[in-house]
Amino acid sequence: MYLSVIIPTYNPNLQRLLATLDGLKKQNAASSCWELIIVDNNSQNSVIHEKLIAWKDDAKIVTERKQGLTYARLKGFSEARGDIIILVDDDNVLDENYVQNTIGIFSTHPGLGVIGGKSLPDFPYEQPGWLHSFYFSLALRDFGDEVKIQQWEHKYPEYGPIGAGMAIKKTALKPYIEKINSGKPVITDRQGASLSSGGDNDILLEIVKSGWDTGYFPSLILYHIIPAERLKTGYLGRLCKDLSKSWIYVLESHEISPWKKIPKWTVPLRKLKSYLVYKAWKNSANYIKWKGACGTFEGLAG
Repeated sequence: MYLSVIIPTYNPNLQRLLATLDGLKKQNAASSCWELIIVDNNSQNSVIHEKLIAWKDDAKIVTERKQGLTYARLKGFSEARGDIIILVDDDNVLDENYVQNTIGIFSTHPGLGVIGGKSLPDFPYEQPGWLHSFYFSLALRDFGDEVKIQQWEHKYPEYGPIGAGMAIKKTALKPYIEKINSGKPVITDRQGASLSSGGDNDILLEIVKSGWDTGYFPSLILYHIIPAERLKTGYLGRLCKDLSKSWIYVLESHEISPWKKIPKWTVPLRKLKSYLVYKAWKNSANYIKWKGACGTFEGLAG
């Protein structure tokens, strides 16, 4: 099997991008069995250049002018020559066995369409004690050391992979690509400074709904570099709010939302009530949880 690693990026931090590429340099898999594609999503800085990939023969930089992480991923999909695709963010460092293990897993389990593993934090500083409650929002996952394979059960797969490190069998992408090409509304995921999401969830759902299995494999490990500015209360509050709103939209678009819609006029009252319930004024954790609830209300009223 030949594999494609796709890194969509927008105005990347050079230090984190170099760490991501260094992780790929150290892969134990033979260089001849995988390619590297960096998708520049209309960056305004000058960090991305050919020197970054001079170390790998099967590597290229392509540009996607249409803003949005989903469009960058679609560009990568169209350029990929691999039977398998791994999506890597520009602040992810893959374990040295990631590529090799991914190929082995798909070779052993032909019914799998999309898989993921552990996304562990790389904090170059001391983290606040309350932060663990928000690991999910920071794209950090660890479901333990047991393999978990799931089929479609008309609900979101409990152990479904996140976008960071998501590995996809290219043939399994067909229903997702067909959906995009059909003219249906596109979940654009992050656009510029926006913190909305859901593109990776949309990919996963289209794959499993078409009959492919999904799986969690603890041998797939990546480290997510999280800069200190992402732990500021204001940022995390905005992140949780946008993620909650996006999550509602994804579930409703696939008709698997367990919640009923709410009238728009009730949103301010619900926000005020939840502000008191969460005691959002007391500390950062309470405030961030309240912002997440606000996003849920806005999503259910949308």
